[in-house]
Amino acid sequence: MLHDRVFEFFTFGLDHFLGHGRSLLRWGLPGSTLLLLAGCEESLSAVHPAGPAAQVIATLWWVLLAGATAIFLFVAVLIALAWRRPPGETQERRFVVWLGLAFPLTVLAALLAYGLVVGERLLPRATPDLVRVEAEARQWDWRFGYDDAPGRVTENLLHIPAGRPVDVAITSVDVVHGFWVPRLAGKLDAVPGHVNLLRIEADSPGRYEGLGSEFNGAGYRDHRFIVIAHDAEGWRAFLQGDTP
Repeated sequence: MLHDRVFEFFTFGLDHFLGHGRSLLRWGLPGSTLLLLAGCEESLSAVHPAGPAAQVIATLWWVLLAGATAIFLFVAVLIALAWRRPPGETQERRFVVWLGLAFPLTVLAALLAYGLVVGERLLPRATPDLVRVEAEARQWDWRFGYDDAPGRVTENLLHIPAGRPVDVAITSVDVVHGFWVPRLAGKLDAVPGHVNLLRIEADSPGRYEGLGSEFNGAGYRDHRFIVIAHDAEGWRAFLQGDTP
């Protein structure tokens, strides 16, 4: 009967969860607290956006989280109802087909459609005030060039104007690296012999942290860089060579 199968599933899942919970307690509450806090660094947080592209990605993240939560809660309610009802009153077809499958598939289809629309909005398009820079990765640093300042190269420090879209042409000279400034845009790989284009933009002047997010050997954890977003005057000063 469905009631018996749900009970066995629930019992197994509860035992499995409690087993992991005991392991976590043995590891120690202080250690688990530090693990949770490690994911809360705002300077590298994709849910603290500081630009239009990052804002779209953060909104998508929250929408996906809401959809996943809705599916989880709905299925949990179905399990609870099936567990509480007497075996003779449970209708397997209604629970499994209409409720257990139809609702999750509907939510997932809606999330997929929303994700496709959002992805299309993130594509780089021509715009009059566009700025273009080059990002070249290597083990273990980033070198940046600027179309508006030919011959100017900065290492592990990318300068951009605030309030203007910036296309970053990303490549690598050795292995695959990952270019990511979480508060300004999504992640894009730097591939040897190939150029990938990523649109970033900062709402306001400031300092934003970036990192190489692709595992590719010892040293990748320190493969970081800084993005400096300038106001109009600061950007002109940089292009004229007055800013290091």
